[in-house]
Parts: sequence; C-alpha cells; structure tokens
Amino acid sequence: MNYALIFKGHEFEYEIQAVVKIFIPRVRFQLCRDTEIPEAENQILTEYDKNKNLMHVDILLHDKKYTVSAPACAEKSGQEFQLCQMLYTGLQKLTGYQPPWGMLTGIRPVRKVLDLIGQGMTPDQACTELKQKYLISDKKLKLACDTALIQKEILPHSLKEIGLYISVPFCPTRCSYCSFVSHSIESAGNLIPEYVQKLCEEIKILGKLIEQYHLSVQSVYIGGGTPTAVSAGQLRQIMQAVQNYIDLSHAQEYTVEAGRADTITEEKLLVIKEMKADRISVNPQTLQDNVLKEIGRCHTARQAVEAFLLARKLGFDNINMDLIAGLPSDTFAGFSDTLEKVLSLSPDSITVHTLTLKRAGKLYHDEQYQNTEISEIEKMAEYSAEVLPKAGYRPYYLYRQKNTLGNLENVGYAKSGKENIYNILIMDDRQTILGAGCAASSKIITPDQNLTRVMNYKFPYEYIHRFEELMTKKQQIAQELEKLT
Repeated sequence: MNYALIFKGHEFEYEIQAVVKIFIPRVRFQLCRDTEIPEAENQILTEYDKNKNLMHVDILLHDKKYTVSAPACAEKSGQEFQLCQMLYTGLQKLTGYQPPWGMLTGIRPVRKVLDLIGQGMTPDQACTELKQKYLISDKKLKLACDTALIQKEILPHSLKEIGLYISVPFCPTRCSYCSFVSHSIESAGNLIPEYVQKLCEEIKILGKLIEQYHLSVQSVYIGGGTPTAVSAGQLRQIMQAVQNYIDLSHAQEYTVEAGRADTITEEKLLVIKEMKADRISVNPQTLQDNVLKEIGRCHTARQAVEAFLLARKLGFDNINMDLIAGLPSDTFAGFSDTLEKVLSLSPDSITVHTLTLKRAGKLYHDEQYQNTEISEIEKMAEYSAEVLPKAGYRPYYLYRQKNTLGNLENVGYAKSGKENIYNILIMDDRQTILGAGCAASSKIITPDQNLTRVMNYKFPYEYIHRFEELMTKKQQIAQELEKLT
C-alpha cells in the first residue's frame, strides 16, 4: 500500500510529517510538493493558499475521506500550528486513535511545563494551558508536571558548572534494537587498545580547557556502548586519566554505565569503586530469558540479578537499572513480571524506556515487528507510571524520541536523593557538556543561552586515524568557552 504526503504553498514539512507519524508510524511516504501529482492509494494534502488566505487539509486514508478549510490566522508564527492542528483533527477522526501525548511532537514535554511555571503560572495553570493547546491526556500531563517539579529544585546552576561525557563505544554483541554508535568486540576488538590511548589523550586536553576557563565539573558520565565491555585494565586506564587530568573536587556524581551483565565482573566493579565513581547502571532491559535471547543478549535474567547483587555486596549504594517496554516477543505479563522482580531488588533508580525503532537498528527492518500491538506497550508504560511512584520512585527526567512505539516516552524514576543530575541537564540543554570519544558531542551554552555543538568523529577507526584533525575542533570549543569568562 502506497502513501503520499503533498505540501502546497508552505514550508511546514517537518512538523506536518511529525504529526502524520503519530497516527501512521513506520510508513515511508512519497513526498510531493506543489504541482507534483502522486500515484498512491493513500494521500494527505496540506495547503496554505496565500491568495485566498486559506488553510486546507484533504485526507484519503484507507478509502476514508476527510476535508477541512479555514481562514489562516493572522500571525505567521501561528500558521504552522494551525495547519498541524487541522491535520491532527482529521487523522484522529479517521483513525479513531487518541494519542496520549496529543499533538505534542517535541522531545521535551517537561521543558514546556517549566517554561510556563517560569512565566509565573502555577503547575495546575501550566497543565491546563498545555492540555488546551496540545490535547495531552491527564495521565501524561501529571507525569510531565511531577517530573518538572522535581527538576525545578535541581536545575539551577552556574554557567561555570559543566558535565563531562566519555564514550566507550564497544559491546559484547549488538542488540537488535540498538541505534547507538556501538561496535561488537568481535568486529572492533583490535581497535580498543589504540582507542583507549587516544581517548585518554583527549581527556587530558579537555582537562586543560576546564582548568584554563575555570570551569567546575558537576557530573561525569562514562557511557557507550558498554564501558565494561573493555578489560579491567583498559577501564582502569580510562578512569585513571579522568582522575589525573580532571578536577573532580566539586563533582556531585560520577556514573559508569556498567550495562550488560555479561561484561560485569568483580574485578571491573572494584576498579570503578577504587576510581571513585559512585553511581553505576546494571541494565537488563528485561528479566525474561526468551526476550533476552530474541534481542541478541548473551546473558540470562539470573546473571543480570547476580551482577546487581554483586555490586551491592561490593558497596555500591547508587545503582540504576534500565528496562525497555515493547521489546520483541515481550508481553504485558512479561514486562510486569520483570518490573516486579526489579522492584524486589530495590535499585536506587529505574529507567523505563519505550522501544524506539530507528533505521540504524536491525529491528527497524524486521517486517514481523512492523505490526506491533501498540495498546500492549501503552499498558506497559502506564503500569510503570502507576507502580513505581507507589514503590517510592519519583519521575525525575523524561524525554521522547522520533519513531518511539505508540509515540510514548522514556522516564527515569529514582528514590529521593538518587536523581541523576547529568541525565536531567543533558536533556534540558541548559548546561555545557564536554564530550570525549567517538560520536561524543560537546554542547556549549553561552550566557545568552545560545547552544553550540561540536561533534567528534562518529566511528572508532575514524576517531583514531583522524585524531590530530579532531583536535582542531578543540579550538572551536575554546572559542565558545571564552564567552563564559
């Protein structure tokens, strides 16, 4: 079945496509502009007739039709929203689907709540405003508002306070859903020693910039990939570089994403502890063995539990566990069983992601997975939002991604005092983050709230072989950091 999107007289293509994908996900549309005539059984036309000052939407979807026209609003800034709203109403009527986040397509719902509160609204007023404008459900509004109120107490900080991200882009195997720049040990293991060496050199260079511009490191996050996929000696080498070159005297948290149970050993955990990291993640994603096998994990649910218990035994008192709602072959019964088992371990925080199908992941191209039952995944997300607060976990950060099943969200829940500052600030784009390693991004926030991104090379071999070129990018970072003085 073919689908076509037709744009006439406007340049609102990005937002129009975002609204359409709420109702018709994982479909590749033929994009047509102005006079192009598509050959497709399903057609969605959006038009702004400037001569008549009319907005027009015409939908033919699975032999159902919807047409509406309306005078364009006077303000140019509101015309895009008006056309999207007309399109949303038509698609909602034709499909019968009421999206939980309404027509909100942005990735930061919490930011909208915080902005309105910052303008002087009460939380209730902010929620009323957002519900009227975006048609968001009461449950999602409560989730966003609860998260915003927790973040409100954490967000204020000096522009001189920064985060440091260090990328270790290797994993034992690549999970079927993964879209990150991560490489299996089998395919890229020979690159690790030189990669680690270059990474330590970059950490040293960042340390000099931090010192030169009198910055204060608030949080450190070593992520990936799976940082513990490298050997204990290589992990020590990376963390020793952090200790040698980065002033951690003001750091409020230091996270190592230990991640997969098949990489976690007592020796590596002892390295992490010795090097003063105080927060780790043990990420099973699920505790259903059949689902672990389906997604390409080489460990069992029991191994994940044992890895967590080992970390507790060694004295780690701030452990996060990641879960994913909507994994292939998982069911609501399986997800709820996983959540109950995780709660019995009493981790300090639990992050519940909704599966996102991105083109870089193998699962995106799996035709058997294209017709996933969205209502089952919505039940998983709603169940976690209901059960976790009752168990003493508060939502402290929330974000959404393109191509997330059911247009749902990812939420970090934590016990009081165990919220991860780095996760909040990286999503909020209000703090400078310096990144080391391949695919790492440095984001510099200036006093006028302008954001500049400087990207490292994406792949390990490129990072290694173009390292000297990469260092010229540090000059751009230095120029932006100069604005903070």
